[in-house]
Amino acid sequence: MSPVTSPAGQSVARTCFAPPRAAYVHVPFCRHRCGYCNFTLVAGRDDLVGDYLRAIELELSSAGTVRQNHCCEEILMGSAHPAAHEIDTLYFGGGTPTYLSTQQLRQLSRAALWRHPLAPGHEWTLEANPTDVNERMISTLADLGVTRLSLGGQSFHAEKLRLLERDHEAQQVLNAAALARGAGLSVAIDLIFATPGETLANWEADLDATLALQPDHVSTYGLTFERGTAFWIRRLRGQLSEVDEELQRDMYALAIERLTAAGFEHYEVSNFARPGCRSRHNQAYWSGEGYFAYGPGAARYIDGVRETNHRSTTTYLKRMLAGESPVAEHEELTPEGRARELLVFGLRRMAGLSRKEFSERTGYDVETLIGESLRSFVDLGLLGDDGQRIRLTRKGLFISDALWPEML
Repeated sequence: MSPVTSPAGQSVARTCFAPPRAAYVHVPFCRHRCGYCNFTLVAGRDDLVGDYLRAIELELSSAGTVRQNHCCEEILMGSAHPAAHEIDTLYFGGGTPTYLSTQQLRQLSRAALWRHPLAPGHEWTLEANPTDVNERMISTLADLGVTRLSLGGQSFHAEKLRLLERDHEAQQVLNAAALARGAGLSVAIDLIFATPGETLANWEADLDATLALQPDHVSTYGLTFERGTAFWIRRLRGQLSEVDEELQRDMYALAIERLTAAGFEHYEVSNFARPGCRSRHNQAYWSGEGYFAYGPGAARYIDGVRETNHRSTTTYLKRMLAGESPVAEHEELTPEGRARELLVFGLRRMAGLSRKEFSERTGYDVETLIGESLRSFVDLGLLGDDGQRIRLTRKGLFISDALWPEML
């Protein structure tokens, strides 16, 4: 790497970007939009599935050297993609990938694997709604090579599921996990806490039910009221109220206590895994590595450039089927911008940030970027710094989202 000079006069190594080894495919379909959800999705639009499959095939085929007018039949029946790029992790997210039929999932998978063949020992995650999971679905996923099922369980409490507008029951989560495990798939589950009216005892019951399920991975998220969602409007109207901050912290602390006591590693702010079962795909994000991404609203990071496809599913489809670019946002990060992102990603992980590794990778010292903020956060007991590694403290974990704007 050859040195360049930063605006501050510091010598910074010119970055050589490693080819991405991860890919994400966004499936925007759901039966309905839950009140708290602000993801890119459409509900009740089965009429768009055919166009979506054609569009995603075109996007996958046009990435690299293939012409935009490659037809779908050529994609599915032809030889290897001229710019095929092997990856270690593949992630189908949404929306709800399992909203697609098994035949449609096979079609989508063939297109993705044609562009991105999987390396030996790969991890392939597919998000699933427990309602959709049956023996045929699991058999199809196992046959395709999916290794990890991520269940949007959210809760095992009937009243809480109704409030969250989920369309499944607790038993369906149990059934889905059992089917997945029986087919040799790893099982991950998402949980939401701090819903309106929820008590610490309610949350503890959810944690108990989760541990009884014996998943390999657990993600816990405090409910947020995102602008533009139904929950945001209901809160403004006084129909819903947030759980107070102290109780939210108690719930998060209880999750850490119960899950780590059961043998889970707390390896990222919101994520827990049994030894050897961390999400390899998400770790690529948190490590600041590059990744491909396809579909409406999908965000990719390649060679220091971030691009995001149009969030409107219909606009994405129109652009792709017309042979136009689906990209709505494009940003080439500066060396300092990349360094600051890497700093925040590193601090979200429980292992923290190695000063030496950070400097070698980015060419920046931590003090150069956040010296004053770092000293302030250490003094406040939010960050720990032993001179070699910087980590969030237990106190800092509870308000970590408030720290990042000071560093970016």
